[in-house]
Amino acid sequence: MGNPIPNRNNNILDTDRIGWLLFKMAMPAFIGMFVQTTYNVVNTIFIGHFVGTEAIAGLSIVFPLQMFAWGLGMMVGIGGLSVISKSIGAGDNARAERALGNCFTVSIAVSLVVMILILPFVDFWLKLIGASPTDLPYAHDYLTIIISATVFNTLGMALMNLVRAEGNTRVGMTAMLLGAFLNIILDSIFIVWLKWGVKGAALGTIIAQTTSMVYLLIYYLSGNSYLKIHKHNFIPDLKILKSMFAIGSASFMQTVGSSISGMILIHGVVTYGGDIAVSAFGIIQRIMMFSNMPALVTGQGLQPILGYNYGAKRYHLAIKGIYLAYGASTVMSVAAFILVYLFPGAIIRIFSSDPALISTGIYAARLAFLALPLMGLVMVSQMIFQALGRAVQAFIAAIARPILFLIPAVLVLSRFWKLDGVFLSLPAADILTFILAVILLGPIISEFRKAAKKQKDNTESSGITE
Repeated sequence: MGNPIPNRNNNILDTDRIGWLLFKMAMPAFIGMFVQTTYNVVNTIFIGHFVGTEAIAGLSIVFPLQMFAWGLGMMVGIGGLSVISKSIGAGDNARAERALGNCFTVSIAVSLVVMILILPFVDFWLKLIGASPTDLPYAHDYLTIIISATVFNTLGMALMNLVRAEGNTRVGMTAMLLGAFLNIILDSIFIVWLKWGVKGAALGTIIAQTTSMVYLLIYYLSGNSYLKIHKHNFIPDLKILKSMFAIGSASFMQTVGSSISGMILIHGVVTYGGDIAVSAFGIIQRIMMFSNMPALVTGQGLQPILGYNYGAKRYHLAIKGIYLAYGASTVMSVAAFILVYLFPGAIIRIFSSDPALISTGIYAARLAFLALPLMGLVMVSQMIFQALGRAVQAFIAAIARPILFLIPAVLVLSRFWKLDGVFLSLPAADILTFILAVILLGPIISEFRKAAKKQKDNTESSGITE
């Protein structure tokens, strides 16, 4: 089917080859995120083999607070992506550039808020989560350094989404690769050679994150970007901010909800399993990052495509993109499930050689990943709501799993099955989220089908051949 709208702005997204475009958008994101996820995991591997099991537990305790900081960057980036991609699709580049400038301003502002909320009260937050006297020193050192550099991480994550919004996935991929390789090198120097332990891991991470952010910043300042930075666009525009936060707040609430539910999960793991179980849970979290990554990047690749075609009113291409993303993400989620269930021991041994930790990790992984095959549709669905600017659906989908489903599941199932119940709460929440996603998506698919059929009928009745 031909493109019913002329090429107005010579953008990479202006094509009807949706399958190829989805691959082109998702593959660099996959490569970049694969390496980025690898270096997050490498931190844990270095800590597990060169510092100890207690240090892994310390990093696991910190993870919910890290997620809170990440959520702010994602809020700005996802909100900006939605506004920018739809504005480009509608031919309104001026509005897209205002959104770009506002993203810079908001990223810096929210980063300062995080630092003020967490840095003076590091031990309070860690004890609230459930840090034991053994874990606390490791968690304290790591969190203090990580949060001190929040502004670089938040702005970097926002910029990563913004370059995707204009269809330039290679720049984002290069930024992630640059940060990832640098982090791995610095980990080997700081942890293995200089023996700085978790402090070395944290320093390596913030240096790598800052380097990625600087690379993305140079891309925009060099004038090579599709959208340009103008000083006057840094001034907050209430209409732009309202649109950004309407969508971005859903992503933020999802991360905050995940942070809160993560705290409750860790507290349950500490209560029923102790430090070994906390370390195993930390490893499972890293495996989850890898397992969900293919579906996540497929959804991320779909976002600018969907936003652009929705803005350009090319509904037939929007539907095609949704179906292709669903098929690809589901196949990859099933493959990840098979891999985790066939080789859990081999995967967990990458992180530690502690027999007790390996045994606990194998058992817990087989409980936690039961609903993994469903996660492809769940993750793509969340990206669809954000890309289309459907604030209500995006908000519901964002808070459903971590707040509406996971927290009650942990509290209820742990009363009956203790530690098993804590781990079983993860697939229970995933199944309920899958059902909700299907319900929320039905009306949108129906709407797009009707709009596409109407456009086709109008074209045929006017005697125009495609």
